This record gives sequence, C-alpha cells and structure tokens, in this order.
Amino acid sequence: MGTIINPAFQIFSNVILVYFFLINFFYLLFITLSLIGLIRYRHINTFINYKEIFKMPLVKPISIIAPAYNEENSIVESVRSLLSLEYPLYEVIVVNDGSTDKTLSKLIRAFDLKKTRWVFRKSVETKPINGIYKSASNPKLIVIDKINGKKADAMNAGLNISNYPLFCGIDGDSILEKDALLKMVRPFIDDPEKTVAAGGIIRLSNGTEVKAGQITKVHMPRNWIARFQVLEYLRAFLGVRLGLSMLRSQLIVSGAFGLFRKDIVLKCGGYRAETIGEDMDLVVRMRKYLHEKKIPFRVSYIPDPICWTEAPETLKSLVRQRIRLHNGLIESIAYSKKMLFNPRYGITGGCAMPFYLIFEMIGPLIEVCGYAGFAVLIFLGEINHPFALLFFLLAVVFGIFLSILAVLLGEYSSRRDPRLSYVFTITLFSFLEHFAYRQFISLARAKAFLDFFRGKQEWGAIKKKGFSLAGKKQ
Repeated sequence: MGTIINPAFQIFSNVILVYFFLINFFYLLFITLSLIGLIRYRHINTFINYKEIFKMPLVKPISIIAPAYNEENSIVESVRSLLSLEYPLYEVIVVNDGSTDKTLSKLIRAFDLKKTRWVFRKSVETKPINGIYKSASNPKLIVIDKINGKKADAMNAGLNISNYPLFCGIDGDSILEKDALLKMVRPFIDDPEKTVAAGGIIRLSNGTEVKAGQITKVHMPRNWIARFQVLEYLRAFLGVRLGLSMLRSQLIVSGAFGLFRKDIVLKCGGYRAETIGEDMDLVVRMRKYLHEKKIPFRVSYIPDPICWTEAPETLKSLVRQRIRLHNGLIESIAYSKKMLFNPRYGITGGCAMPFYLIFEMIGPLIEVCGYAGFAVLIFLGEINHPFALLFFLLAVVFGIFLSILAVLLGEYSSRRDPRLSYVFTITLFSFLEHFAYRQFISLARAKAFLDFFRGKQEWGAIKKKGFSLAGKKQ
C-alpha cells in the first residue's frame, strides 16, 4: 500500500505547497502595493484641505441609501450619524425592508416622520412599497417602507427614490465618520469621467463607544469571535483590497460602504434582486458593461474614510454570515463566467476574476482538502513529520507576519489605535487563529458550495446587539 500512498502523497504535498506559496506571495504583493498606495495617499493628503472640498462647486450631491431589516437596536444611532455628516448637499434614504421588529416605529418617533404621497419614476422593478415618509425635523431624511425583498431589492427601491447623480450604499447598522463622504468623493472630483465606484474601509464597532451618532472611543472587543474578525477585516481591506485597487483589479466594493455613479448602475439594470452577493455582483456587471462599451473606467479604493459596522459575536451568526458571503462570491463568478480568461474584458477577465476564482472562491476547498489529507496520512502512518511540522510553523509565522503588517497599515492609515496593548492582542490572535478558528471558517465557506449547488440561498438572520450595548461588557 505504501507504494501507492507515497507517490500520491508527493503529488498531494506538492499541490498544497505550490498553492500555499502562491497565495502568500500574492498577499505579500498586495500588502506591499497597499503600503505604496498609502504612502502616496498620505503624501497627496498633506496638500488637501477637506474644508475647501466642502466649498467646491464641482462636488456632486449624494444620495445615501441604507437598507434596514430588523435593526431596532442600532437604526436611530445610525441615522443620526448619517444626518450629521460634513457634506455640502446630500439626502439620506432609509429603506425599511419589511422589518418585523420596531425599526419603523422607532424611526417615526425619533425623527418625526410623516407619510407622504410621493410620485417617482420606477427605473428598476422592486417589491411593493407600503409608504414613503419624510422627516418634519430634518428635510434630508426619507424613509421607504416596503415589502421584504432582501438587500438588493431594497437598494433598488432607494435608487428609484433618489434624486442625486452619486449614491452611497451602506448597511442600516453602520456609522460613518463625519468627513467620510468628503474623502470618498475625491476620486469623482479628480477623475469624474473615469471613476464609476469607490470603496472605503470597514472597521468593527464591537467594543466601541457611541455618542450622538459618532464613535467616541475605540476598544478591542471583549468577545473573542469579534477579535478574530478585527484581524480579518484589517487584512481584507488594507492587506488585499487596496493592493488589488492598485492593480486596477478590485471586484468588490463593500455593500457596507460604497459610492457609485447612478447612471452607470442604472444602465446595468440596477442590483440583481435574486443575488445575495449584491456588492460583488454589481461591480462585476458594471465592469462587464464598461468593457463591452469600450468606456475607460476606474474603481477606486480609499483607505481613509471609515465605516463602522457590527460583526457577529456568536458562532451560529458567524457561520451564517460566511456561508452567505461565500455563496455570493460563487454566484457572482458563475453568473459572469464568460468573462473568465476572456481578453475582451481586459484586466477584469485576465487577472481579477481568475484571482478571485482560484484563491478566494476555491481556496476554502483546497484548505479543507489539505487538512483532511494530512489527517488521513497521519492515521495511515505515512506522514513526513519533519515536513508537516516545518510546513505548519511556516504557515503560522508567515500568517502572523502578514497580520502584523496589516495592523501597521491600519495604524498608518487612520492613527486610530496607537496603544501597545492593541498591537499585542492582535498579534496574539493572529497566532491563535491557526488553532481551530481558521479551520472552522474554511469549513463554513466550503459548505457554501453545497448550498450553492443545492440551490439553497438564505440571507440568514444575524443576531446583533446594537450600538447601545457595543461598549458594554459581554
């Protein structure tokens, strides 16, 4: 049997090794590019006065669209945050997507909402609307109450009502920093013809303190599951997305905080209501449309404006979130598969989509197969122990190295967390994640393939505490 196992093990170990070195090479490349991008961004920022941008006539007005489903614990603070932003002209459109809790009633009481007879042009189809409300105390606020159709449908409802040429999509449980829009709109001012979308950084509100709709203090979350996610978000946004943006290969503008040209989005048919990965799906379809029309474009990533959002703190909610996100990734790649390796679609088809396919989509399957394969070889006594130990130590050390670099990039970008204890905690959790957490997440993401092929698409309710409890002991 050993004569069969040994060649198989050689092939197996070689595949895992090649994949390991390739993915870590790309992550190191992205972090290096991110550092270059941050240095360039900070240099340009030294010559920019955002108060002057506020006064510039070229600054286009923005419609902020915030879908909300059962957000009674955080919706009022989120809307207060949005209404206090520093921007010349904008409107806030909250879409109550068939909430079954007190989301709508809390909004009505907090902002003195009055039902109106609003006449609008339906540019994209949506689920029926029950009513449109205007705030008697703040004319910038509009609330749409509609039948539940999930996030993409809610965004389309907001697009139908919106008045301005740019729109910002955010989650209903998020908080934007006061100058976030001013920073986010910059690429639309610098290159208004080519810029079609821009994304900002997402940070976790777990453990923060909120007052008057703004984050006043940032602490490391007490919840261990949230701590692991702090690390993941830093790596994803500052270690990967900024680097991909430098290569013009960014396919995801986070649904939690993204700015778009409305005319291009509407030409692409708005959001696809049947998708659960609406953020990636929209950007990929925009790229497809622009490549086919031979229109030069740019999708930017801005590392400075921060959107604070709440991460799940229970394993059940975390699993639901990761399955949904990965299911959305699989669906987006499958829906636009004709672009893969197709020269007609430039860097999108030749570089961006292949990377997302091989390393983001298939990655969890390869990891799970790797863990299973090593377990079988250990059981059969065919494992090369020095090789296995060296491989594991290398993975842990390099993982910690990449995580620390991402933390340092986060500090260089926003100067939010200078405390030594924060860096120490992140370093500790970048070590601990290799023992069960990483494997657990890979299994959850791998399960998304089963759900996808079974045609099972569930948004999955995620239990959240809301901002009022964010800073309290858990």
